Amino acid sequence: MRLAPTRRDLPLSTTPILPFRPLLLDDRVLVALLVGEALPIARRAERLTTTYFYFRACRAVLAGAGGRLSGPFDHLDPDRRALALEHMLALPDDVGLPDPRHIVPVMVDVQRRHPNLNVLNTEAAAAALLLGAKMVLSPPTASGQLETVLPVEHIAFQTVNLP
Repeated sequence: MRLAPTRRDLPLSTTPILPFRPLLLDDRVLVALLVGEALPIARRAERLTTTYFYFRACRAVLAGAGGRLSGPFDHLDPDRRALALEHMLALPDDVGLPDPRHIVPVMVDVQRRHPNLNVLNTEAAAAALLLGAKMVLSPPTASGQLETVLPVEHIAFQTVNLP
C-alpha cells in the first residue's frame, strides 16, 4: 500500500505556497510608509492604495499644513523630507494603484448597498473587495464611515497606531 505523497515528495513547483493577501493602505498609513515609519505589516505583501487616498495624501503634503497627513513630513531632516516628497509625487513602484476601469463597477454595487457612504470610502471598500485585500487603516479611518461597512462587506482590516 503506497501512502499519499508528502510535501517533501512533491516537486517544488507543486508545493503549495500561501500567498500574502494584498494590503490596501489608507492615506495616513501611506504617508507613514513613505516617510519610513515602522509599520506592523507584512513586508512581502503587495501594497496598494486608492486614487482618492493617494490624492488626499499628496494634497495634504504639498499644502504643508502640518496636519495629521502632512505632519510626519514636517519632522524629517531636509534630505529625508526631499526623498519622501519625491516618493509621494512619484508613487514608488512597490505601491500599486488599482485600475479605475475595474473598480468603478464595484463602486456602483457598494454605493447601492451603502447609499450614504462617501466617494473616498466607497472607492476604498470597492478596491478591497475587488482585490481581496486586507485594509490597513489609521484609527480615524477605521472609526469613520467604514466602521459599519467593513464587517457587512466581509472586508478584513487592521488598524495601526501611527506616531
